[in-house]
Amino acid sequence: MTRRTWAVAILGAWAASLGWLVKREFFRPTGTRLAEAALSVPPGAVYYRLDVGGQQVGFASSTIDTQATSIGVTDMLVLRTPALGVLHRSVVLSRAVLSRTLRLEGVLARFDGDLGRFTARSLVNGDSVLAVTLFAGSDSETTRVPLARPIVLPSLLPLRLAFGGELKRGKTYASVVYDPVRLAEQPVTVEVAAESTFVVADSALYDSTAMAWVPARFDTVRAFRVEQRAGGMTTRAWIDAQGHIVRAENAVGFAMERTAFELAYTNFRHRDTTSLIRASLSPGPGEVVATTVLAARQLLPHDTTSQLRVRLTGVTPGAFDLGGGRQQQSGDTLLIRREPRATLSARYQLPARDSSLARWLAPAPLIQSEDPRIQAQARLIVGREQDPTRAARRIADWVRANLAQRRTATSPGALQALEARLGDCNEHAVLYVALARAAGLPARTAAGLVPVDGRFYYHAWAEVYLGDWVAVDPMLDEFPAGAAHVRFSIGGLAQQAELVRLIGRIKLEVL
Repeated sequence: MTRRTWAVAILGAWAASLGWLVKREFFRPTGTRLAEAALSVPPGAVYYRLDVGGQQVGFASSTIDTQATSIGVTDMLVLRTPALGVLHRSVVLSRAVLSRTLRLEGVLARFDGDLGRFTARSLVNGDSVLAVTLFAGSDSETTRVPLARPIVLPSLLPLRLAFGGELKRGKTYASVVYDPVRLAEQPVTVEVAAESTFVVADSALYDSTAMAWVPARFDTVRAFRVEQRAGGMTTRAWIDAQGHIVRAENAVGFAMERTAFELAYTNFRHRDTTSLIRASLSPGPGEVVATTVLAARQLLPHDTTSQLRVRLTGVTPGAFDLGGGRQQQSGDTLLIRREPRATLSARYQLPARDSSLARWLAPAPLIQSEDPRIQAQARLIVGREQDPTRAARRIADWVRANLAQRRTATSPGALQALEARLGDCNEHAVLYVALARAAGLPARTAAGLVPVDGRFYYHAWAEVYLGDWVAVDPMLDEFPAGAAHVRFSIGGLAQQAELVRLIGRIKLEVL
């Protein structure tokens, strides 16, 4: 072999080695990068102050605990908001277990608030099935949801972005997150923008003159700004290299800001709640109250409105499920029209077989439409009826007649409502949807606000597909529901933790 041949062979081997090295370092699969980077995830805790419209309404914390084969992440959120002279408290706690490649293995979530108390345990089996078990008192119910891809918790998305190498200016990242409180999946898109510098209080001392904790030392933190879009809502957050949020804010004025524990929690715990409660006794017209009508001991009148036009202040277009179907949004004005009876004639026979509606026929957490007890009750109600409109009306009449209107302290699940035969708007809505799906009727839950004496209260109802989506309120025996049902979300009941972001920013003026 000549020297020239040897030189070519050596250069070829060097080029191949260099190519392999470049591929290994710059074109590695995300899972490989995460597996290596996650080894450097540090344990620790960060704390946040939660504000709405400049007023602190709660605090949050995120704690990471690293183990030899897993990573534990505990997130807590506490909200205390005054409404109608009462301090309403909501607590959301989640404990997630991740693999060393930051894949979700399981999460235990607890919700305790005015809209109910429940515990949900979600376990991932081989990235293909999510088993969700709901606990309410001594009862439990398990639902298995097929997965098309690995899922991520919303609170863990910043961690994956940081350690997956996605925090680069101009980078776009798409994923699917699973909310353990709403018990629903949701696609998200993240765009990474410029990096900024923040000065964050990392310790505090007690000021006896002000009788409050004040910042003692500060830390300088670099963080990338990311725009996250999910469910029509855009959230802006700044994430540091450790995957922690430094600051986050959304379009309706809900903000969280990292700070020292004493500033986030202790000062908030000892705030003057008396004046806040007194001020909440008489909210102004159009104010949003984060409680149900039953909880506020108000009588929800029968809604016979055929058309409602409201002006929304403080709502960014696309922030909620405001447009579509009976609701039309134009700028800051929302027009809601009650479906005329002429449009209630269905264009198919039971059971519905449209593949595009499969999502609204399948069982889901809180909507156990495949449970034998739900199936049997649906058969008793519908019988041999094949007309969707008449079947939908029969189910609404039955739910109205057989569920007592009473607040419960359990999870708002369809099976629990069927057995207890009582509940508020949540139970009426999920039981109706479960029975409808069991009968072959595409149906989904809807949640939003209803006006009572100038204030807007949380309310839930259902929508059934009869060629078009039709609002049905089984609790009020409205088929279709009146136009004074202002929808904010579709599919998956909006929990109180979500509605708190409306307080102090959004106002609805009936035109």
